[in-house]
Amino acid sequence: MIEIQELKFTYPHSSFKLHISELTVETASVSAVVGPSGSGKTTLLHLAAGILPIAVGKVVIDDTDVSRLTDAERRRFRLQQVGLVFQDFELIDYLSVIDNVLLPCRIGDAVVLDNAAQQWAETLLEQSGLADHIRKPVTNLSQGEKQRVAICRALLPKPAILLADEPTGNLDPQTSDQILELMLSSARENNTTVMMVTHDHSLLNRFDRVIDFARFLTSPETMSPAEGTPQ
Repeated sequence: MIEIQELKFTYPHSSFKLHISELTVETASVSAVVGPSGSGKTTLLHLAAGILPIAVGKVVIDDTDVSRLTDAERRRFRLQQVGLVFQDFELIDYLSVIDNVLLPCRIGDAVVLDNAAQQWAETLLEQSGLADHIRKPVTNLSQGEKQRVAICRALLPKPAILLADEPTGNLDPQTSDQILELMLSSARENNTTVMMVTHDHSLLNRFDRVIDFARFLTSPETMSPAEGTPQ
């Protein structure tokens, strides 16, 4: 599902350097990404999703060479193939909970807004414990509830790949376990490949594989973290 070769990335006016010689993630697997802050975990997700352009190296997602796509092509690819859960949720304040979940249907033609999409959105919210909040504005929700909305939105298109950046970071242990189970069960049901950044090592036994960025830090030529850059 994910194949990375000789990927090199730097931020302008920053000492941050990311260099991954080779990384492969199997289709329908669930992988946890761990490692020190600043080592490039979040950056890796953004490169895989096509949010950041790839100047050097090769990133192939589900047989699509993301590194060769234009900005417009990367955006369409992301809407069609990738579910994203951001650290800061990226919800639209003036929309209700259900409309935030259905947002992928409204920002392009990659996901059709029909009865099936509406019913799936409601099912995801119910499974997330948000059935009583469907029509509320997201501004009325707690941080943990907002995170659950963001996860439901990412799962709505039944994506080929789900990239999640600390999705349980704002949740209590019980809710964290519930949401992780929702993500993983939905992914396995739809053969979705999951790559999730986490600092919660108590969750690692739930994953097929742990990708530890600390191993890249053993060689300065492989990865060099920089203070103040995305994780």
